Amino acid sequence: MNDLSQAVPSDTPNPGSQLPETRDGIARGTALDEEQHYRVGAYGVLAQLLRHTPDQPMLDRVAGFAAIEPSRDELALAMSMLGLSASDSRPEAVDNEFHNLFIGMGRGELVPYGSWYLTGFLMEKPLGRLRDDLAGLGFQRREGVTEPEDHVAALCEVMAMLITEKAGFQQQSQFFESHIAGWLERFFADLSEARSAFFYRAVGRFGASFVAMEKRYLSMPV
Repeated sequence: MNDLSQAVPSDTPNPGSQLPETRDGIARGTALDEEQHYRVGAYGVLAQLLRHTPDQPMLDRVAGFAAIEPSRDELALAMSMLGLSASDSRPEAVDNEFHNLFIGMGRGELVPYGSWYLTGFLMEKPLGRLRDDLAGLGFQRREGVTEPEDHVAALCEVMAMLITEKAGFQQQSQFFESHIAGWLERFFADLSEARSAFFYRAVGRFGASFVAMEKRYLSMPV
């Protein structure tokens, strides 16, 4: 976690700002300890980069990751490489990548939905189970949002909100294990090798390293 504390910008925009689900009574602004603050920041950065094309200010913030000492561990190295990639990228080129990867003509190179990775189809049983669990947690679908809730960015946003609201460790662990652990690391591994990607290969490497760390963290005995 120390590596994250050096890299996640303090002005990272609110990770819940693009959520397809909202929750009544969210405790925005609640003080978190350093470890949880940087988990929120990492999920927020991934959500923003995967929800829509980053603009120049966002690329500039991510470029700050290049200052991380890259020799400490895989996550630190991945963050440093992401920062270097951001500093070498321009919004127009990243926009082309984003559309080729996730939108395309009919569909992009990758399909960033949990149901697709778990079953090979969209809108399958994993999405239904996710919707049930989100309802149980008090999340409601934001009016006007049509995108399924198992999009990678939405799941990162939900995790960020659970941490921000100080949901219990067991609740975070159960949600992660039920809806993220079974596929998200594979998605990021695919992204890190995508033909259409340059900047997003670095995003994939960072995401895979962070999800691996979350698996270790959330599997620790209470």
